[in-house]
Amino acid sequence: MEIILYIAALVAAIGFLVLCVSLAMTLTSLKKTLNEVSGTMAGLEGQLQGVTSETTQLLHKTNALASDIQYKSEKLNSVVDAVKNVGESVNGLNTSVRRITSSITTEVERNEDKIAQVVQWSNVALGIRDKWKERKAIEEARAGYTIYQDEPVKSYSNTQK
Repeated sequence: MEIILYIAALVAAIGFLVLCVSLAMTLTSLKKTLNEVSGTMAGLEGQLQGVTSETTQLLHKTNALASDIQYKSEKLNSVVDAVKNVGESVNGLNTSVRRITSSITTEVERNEDKIAQVVQWSNVALGIRDKWKERKAIEEARAGYTIYQDEPVKSYSNTQK
């Protein structure tokens, strides 16, 4: 019976040895895995530092760009307001010109007979002036003078085109 006790102790010792060996192998494998994870985490930390600095720079540039866009938008708003005011001024000017044109047309239509009389009297006056010049030219021609009429002098350079 004692031998069974020794065999049981030996089996327990072998089982404990197998347990210790497998535990040592598991812990060695775990140590290796944790070292790799640690290396990966260190690499990620470095990459994260780079990404963080780039993100910070990008955020500063974005803020500067947003500020510049807002400034230019305000300037553009003033230009748009100025163009709007110019458009309103042009509309006002067009309205005034239409009113004046309408007034002139109304006055011309109302005074059409008077204008026709003025034109007729002007034609009569021009006719009298032409007759007077002809008579004066005839009288001076009899007296020996020559009068040249107001006609433009033709040059050869203008007629040879």
